Amino acid sequence: MPVSGSTPTYDQLLAADPPGSSWSHFGAGDQLGTINFLTPERVAAAARLIRTGRRFSLDHAVTAFEPYPTGTRKNVAHHVFSNNEFHRDDWVDSFYLQSSSQIDALRHIGHPLHGFYGGLSPAQNTPDSTALGVQSYADAGIAGRGVLLDLPRFFEREGRPYDTEETIRVDAAMLDDIAAAQGVTFGGGELLLLRTAWAERYLAKTPEERAATRWRLSPGLAQEDGILRWLWEHEIALVAADNLAVEADPVLASDFRYPGETPPERGVDHSGMLHRPLIALLGMAMGELWKLDDLAADCAADGVYEFFLTVKPLNLPGGVGSPPNALAIK
Repeated sequence: MPVSGSTPTYDQLLAADPPGSSWSHFGAGDQLGTINFLTPERVAAAARLIRTGRRFSLDHAVTAFEPYPTGTRKNVAHHVFSNNEFHRDDWVDSFYLQSSSQIDALRHIGHPLHGFYGGLSPAQNTPDSTALGVQSYADAGIAGRGVLLDLPRFFEREGRPYDTEETIRVDAAMLDDIAAAQGVTFGGGELLLLRTAWAERYLAKTPEERAATRWRLSPGLAQEDGILRWLWEHEIALVAADNLAVEADPVLASDFRYPGETPPERGVDHSGMLHRPLIALLGMAMGELWKLDDLAADCAADGVYEFFLTVKPLNLPGGVGSPPNALAIK
């Protein structure tokens, strides 16, 4: 059951139109999806988690993952100029807004049967449209109780082998197990961070080693209805991870494949991926490639896995994604 009485159960969402969507719950024209779970009361309560003032930036450098593992995003070109000896200015070319730590806007991924969040059709989701753009997150502001679940430390504690370049599928039962092992409880409206250590290992490699890395090998959330149910009924406002997709790669088994699907001519094949129902149907805010190592080490040291978390994406009308500008404060 959801943690608050005002949220429908996931089973009730399965009876909605379209099935499994939050569209009618959040209302026609909604632009925020699960960010609506960040009520003023929850944000105010989360601010009281600040006790030590220790701060952790959760953004990697915008150039950290160059060249981008998928090969679909070019390197940033940063230019600095001056008009006189005591002046400096700069501009950026080829800045792919999802080429490093990022938050996805709701216009990022659509559903093959139902289109984009709220029923926006592919034909309506044009380059000059601002619907479902990242500016909605920037305007609303994202702040609340952050919670970190540390996958590799959980496996170590359990005496189980762990490899950041294996497809380890994290299901709902494992999320519960990690939370229990860390003493974490949920009250609704959390900003959930999942540490897989994928980015840590990737960035520690030489350029030659990175080029030889099979990027579609990563632990992450399982492509199961149970994950959608868990995230929805815990009223998670945002889920982010330090890997490329939040979900496990590649898709080994999925509840989200549809007859007649064919791989796209260009880009990543999203068939079976959790992204489709999570973003397009539930309206879940998602973040990828976040920098979680320092925060995770501090949480392991003091045993406190909750903190105040702010996320301030760029106010770019129509933006499909943005650096999260995320900051955790303990």
